[in-house]
This record gives sequence, C-alpha cells and structure tokens, in this order.
Amino acid sequence: MIQRFIELGEGYGDIYELCELAKVNKERIHQAFIFSSTKDDIRYFSIAIALKPVNTANFFPIYICREGIVETQKESKRLSIFKEALNEIAIQPVTVDIKHSSIYVDVNLYYQYIIGILRLNNLIPPLQ
Repeated sequence: MIQRFIELGEGYGDIYELCELAKVNKERIHQAFIFSSTKDDIRYFSIAIALKPVNTANFFPIYICREGIVETQKESKRLSIFKEALNEIAIQPVTVDIKHSSIYVDVNLYYQYIIGILRLNNLIPPLQ
C-alpha cells in the first residue's frame, strides 16, 4: 500500500478545502489528525485527514495543511473550523505531538517520519 501525504496550503481557503474533502469523503475517512510541533518556543499545528483506499486501489492518501496554525491564547479560527467540520460528520481527531518540519532537510523525509509515527501507534494501517 502506498501511503502518501498530499499537501494543501496554510490559508483559510486551504482549510475550507480540507474540510470539504472530509465532508464529501466522510465514508472514506480512516482518521483525522491534529499534529502539534514546537519551533523557537512557538507551538504550531498541522491538520490532516487520512482516507481509505478506493475499491482495490493501493493508495492511502493523507491530506494535510502543514504548520500554518500558530497557538495563541485563544483557539485559532482555522483550528475551530476544522474541528467543527469534523464534529458535523461525527469524527474525533487524534492529536499527535511531532517534531517540526524545519528539522528535516527535505519535506519528504518529514512525511516519512510522520508516517512511521502513525504506523507505530496503529493510527494508520501497516504496509501490506
């Protein structure tokens, strides 16, 4: 099975797109994630949804808006939008603490690291 991240942007439009993907594919959602990381004492959030493969396809996509949400004293509007969209379709996101992407030279290495974390915690299926 191919497990791959598909990166969307960081803006409101991208958040709404991710939410719409979740709503349209609610039957395919394997899991939703809120990833938190820290860089220079600032906490960042990434949001993502993992979709089950279609029919006999061997592709497990994980759509992500990477590190575009900064922690503030009150909850970010972008994070609220994501949680509300998931609440509408009765999906509870899993929060995972990870390293910040700036540690990695290449974004593909960063995504391999996250896939490893998710597999080790049985949050996505193993390769078959």
